[in-house]
Amino acid sequence: MINRELQLQLFAGHEPQERYSNLVLAKLRKTTIFAKLFNNRYEGTPTAGAVKIPVRDTEVTVGKYNKVTGGELTHSTTTYETLTIDQDIYVNELIDGYDAASVPDSLVADRLDSAGYSMGITTDSDLINLLVEKGTVSADTTALTKDTIYESVVDEVVALKKKGLKPAELWLAVPNETYALLLKCPEFVRATELGDKVVKEGLVGRINGLDVYETNNIPDAANVEYIIGNTVFCHYVAEWMVPVKVNDLRDAKHIGASAVQGRRVYGRKITRPTTVTVRKRASVAQGE
Repeated sequence: MINRELQLQLFAGHEPQERYSNLVLAKLRKTTIFAKLFNNRYEGTPTAGAVKIPVRDTEVTVGKYNKVTGGELTHSTTTYETLTIDQDIYVNELIDGYDAASVPDSLVADRLDSAGYSMGITTDSDLINLLVEKGTVSADTTALTKDTIYESVVDEVVALKKKGLKPAELWLAVPNETYALLLKCPEFVRATELGDKVVKEGLVGRINGLDVYETNNIPDAANVEYIIGNTVFCHYVAEWMVPVKVNDLRDAKHIGASAVQGRRVYGRKITRPTTVTVRKRASVAQGE
């Protein structure tokens, strides 16, 4: 059944192109997990092909103040790197039998909902691949159990703290199998026990101070047991290149048809690969 709220929003006070893009984006954000966990700060215009992203080098210095001599002026640095906006995804969904002006509201709502969901899954899968390919793989490949997973996460977090990251900047992403282990781990605090504060899409609980997100988009072939990422050095910037709109098809092939069309561009980058930990289990040969 199509979300009634989504249907009502189709006529809510803005031009169709803006409304449709906002509705697709809302669904995309609800579907994707990792786009929300990356650093989204930037300067510039994504549709121009590149933006500048801040990369923290040092923290602000805090000193002892002297009432007579005052305090020395310090200067921390934040450098900027170029993030190329080189990813381009689109929707071009045929609506046969209707021109753009006559498509039923329920059908438009259905296509927009589906477009947002598909874009969210595509984005998540791409960001996961980035984390797995660019992150630092843990040296320990012993398969985790309910008795070892907590200690494993604690040890990796300690190592990341030594690299200047705070627990509040870290997050833990797990596939379904690892989440099943966490449910058997006494140190794992489920989302229901934490209350309304953690009611967010994908967030299932907390372990060792880290918010835990479950995802089924980590491919089994990757042998990934968990990923510890952060909101500082994992960057994701996106924008509509062509906002979503229902357009008549004038391609000399379709008659009395229209399509939901739109393009979204984005860039992603890990500026410090050593701040992302990828825990993998050793591959098991087939037949063992």
